[in-house]
Amino acid sequence: MKLKMLIWVLAILGLLISACTTSPGTSPTSPFFTSSQTGNIVVKGSDTMVNLASAWAEAYQLTHPGVKVSVSGGGSGFGITALIDGTTDICNNSRPWKPEEIERAKNEKGFEPVQTIVALDGVTVVVNPQNPVNDLTIDQLAAIYTGKITNWREVGGLDAPIVVLSRDSNSGTHVFFKEHVLQAKDKNAEYGSDVQFLPTSQSIHDEVARNPNAIGYFGLGYLSANVKALGIKKDASSVAVKPSLESIKDGSYPIARPLFVTTRGQPEGIIKEYIGWILGPEGQRIVSELDFVPIS
Repeated sequence: MKLKMLIWVLAILGLLISACTTSPGTSPTSPFFTSSQTGNIVVKGSDTMVNLASAWAEAYQLTHPGVKVSVSGGGSGFGITALIDGTTDICNNSRPWKPEEIERAKNEKGFEPVQTIVALDGVTVVVNPQNPVNDLTIDQLAAIYTGKITNWREVGGLDAPIVVLSRDSNSGTHVFFKEHVLQAKDKNAEYGSDVQFLPTSQSIHDEVARNPNAIGYFGLGYLSANVKALGIKKDASSVAVKPSLESIKDGSYPIARPLFVTTRGQPEGIIKEYIGWILGPEGQRIVSELDFVPIS
C-alpha cells in the first residue's frame, strides 16, 4: 500500500509539471473535451470505485483549482438513486443500470442515463494467507455462496467451517457477483442464509485478513499482501486464472467487468470536461496506478 501511495504521489507531481507546459484540462484523445470552467461536481456511488474516484478528484483539482469535486461511496445502488433523485452530478456504478432503473429515470425524472466506461476491473475472490486452498471453480464458488458447500475440506482445504462474506445488496459488486457466479447456471440462485453481508470492500478485506476460515470478494484495487487472491476456473477442466491487469485486459479472468460513470443525459460543461480528463492520459494513468485496468 505504501508503494502504491508513493507511485500516486509521483504521478501527481508529474501532473503539476505538465500543467506548466499544457493548457489545463486538455485531453486531445477524449470525446468529452471542452474548455476549462469553474464550479462544483458531486460524485456518489460505487464503493469499489470510491478510492479511484477520490484519486481522480484530488489530481484534477490540482490543475483545475476553479473546480471542486466531492466524492462519496455507499454503493452503486446508492449512486443510481442519487442520480435519479438529482442529489449527485455523476454516479459511479460497478454494474450496468437495471432496465427498471433506466425506466424510472426516463418516466419519473425525464432523463436518459448515459453510462460511460472509464476502467475495467476483476472481482477478486480472497481468502486468508493461511488457507491452503489456491483456486476454485465458478461452480464451487456458487456452491459456497448459496450454502451448498459449508466446509473447506469439500474443496481441498482443512476441516473447518467456511465463513462466507459478501458485499451488501446496495453494492454493484454484490449484484455482479450474484449474476455472474451464483446464477451462472441457476438463474434463480440466491445468497445462502449464513452469508454475512458487509457494508464496504475494506471491511471484507480486513475480516478475511483476520479470519483463517473466511472467504470474500472485492475489486482488484483492494488486494493487498494481507489476503490471498484465489485463481478462478471456468470449470473443472479449465486452468485457474488469477486476477491481474493482464488477465483482466485479455479476458482470461472469468469474473472481469467494466466500471462506469453515469450522467443525466449527455454530459455538459464542467462535468463533460471532467469525464474527458478521466478518459484521457492523466485519468487513465491513475486507473493503472490504483490496480484497475485502463481502457485506453
